[in-house]
Amino acid sequence: MFRLQSSKVLAVDMTGDAVKAKNGSMVAYDGEMAFKKLSGGGEGIRGMVTRRLTGEQMTLMEVKGRGTCWFADRASEINLVSVQGDKLYVESSNLLATDAGLRTGTEFTGLRGASQGNGLFTTTVEGHGHAAIMSDGPAVVLRVSAQYPLTVDPGAYVAHQGNLRQSFQSGVTFRTLLGEGGGEAFQMRFEGDGLVYVQPSERNTIAGDV
Repeated sequence: MFRLQSSKVLAVDMTGDAVKAKNGSMVAYDGEMAFKKLSGGGEGIRGMVTRRLTGEQMTLMEVKGRGTCWFADRASEINLVSVQGDKLYVESSNLLATDAGLRTGTEFTGLRGASQGNGLFTTTVEGHGHAAIMSDGPAVVLRVSAQYPLTVDPGAYVAHQGNLRQSFQSGVTFRTLLGEGGGEAFQMRFEGDGLVYVQPSERNTIAGDV
């Protein structure tokens, strides 16, 4: 059972089941727990090889036992997401934990700053259960519909789910529209029907000053 102890601490109540979480994110636990490091972050050899080739860093640990375990990471805000047979796409650095009913993997999402060879893949979470994703500041959930596509600054993007088509528009960002910024630049565009999670703070991206 996933629940928020506060906006920045995730509590997971376990009765012999397991949870996967970002390595090093456990801050406390009671009861009896066993910890195991998971290599690669994805499912099986393919996930390990994909992450090694793309430079994606998502080291996970498995926590199994009976009791309550608390997770946090750099005082980031934590958001609970329900995955019910659909697929959640999330930046690897923003994924805190998933329960035992969910599988993690990687998927090609398009050329994003291909000159540096990074960001070509994103982390996927699928199955039935709950995931905890992190954001720098409280995340905002934006609805995308057929009538209202959404364009997002990549530095603010956290995750998305639903029946969405994702594309990248190079050569312009919100800052270059204002005469600022530089380097290779792009925007992320979503069309279809689904949800996009954005944070009220911009991370450094591989696309230059966006």
